[in-house]
Amino acid sequence: MSTPRNLPSAASFAEDHGGGRLFAPSAARNIEPIADVLAHHAPEQGSALEIASGTGQHVAVLAERLPNLVWQPTDIDAARLASINAWASNSSTPNILPSVALNATQEGWSARYTGQSLITLTNLLHLISEKEARTLIREAGQALALQGILHIYGPFLRDGETTSEGDAEFNTKLRAADPDIGYKDDWDVIDWIHTAGMDLVQVIEMPSNNISFVAKRVF
Repeated sequence: MSTPRNLPSAASFAEDHGGGRLFAPSAARNIEPIADVLAHHAPEQGSALEIASGTGQHVAVLAERLPNLVWQPTDIDAARLASINAWASNSSTPNILPSVALNATQEGWSARYTGQSLITLTNLLHLISEKEARTLIREAGQALALQGILHIYGPFLRDGETTSEGDAEFNTKLRAADPDIGYKDDWDVIDWIHTAGMDLVQVIEMPSNNISFVAKRVF
């Protein structure tokens, strides 16, 4: 994630789950649909970088569903990094590396993570600015190996409009807390993907009005 912002509490809610683990209900709800998308599109083997891993619930499931990928979870928050490691320790899968601090909205991080087979991020772009989102996608494209896959999941505008009353209310709260953040438009994200040297593979409508973008590095 980016430098911490003044976000509404609903944007990053997590509770103590015991054993050093944090638990986010939203992560529990969306992980299986996300895992299904990645099981279909992810490379069969290689390295996988998860940006803004949050509580660590996702990587624990993804590492089990995709056991031939070596998973590197990341975040910028110390409490989340500890939670990620606790979820990994509680998991029976051996393919999760210790979490590392990464601000993926900063220029240049791709040089430390080159050759990735898969990069995935969940519920992040609406919590950062447009400039930060464009930097993140550009750096992700540079970090991917040729034919590597980028997966982005979250809530987005469609043709500049929200698609539900709940999304409209949440987007308003985000922009009230910080006018630089809020839902990004689906067509803008597609443009940023192409500019970063990737082809769009698929746009997938997900539960609760979310979208998954799947892209591939082609040059």
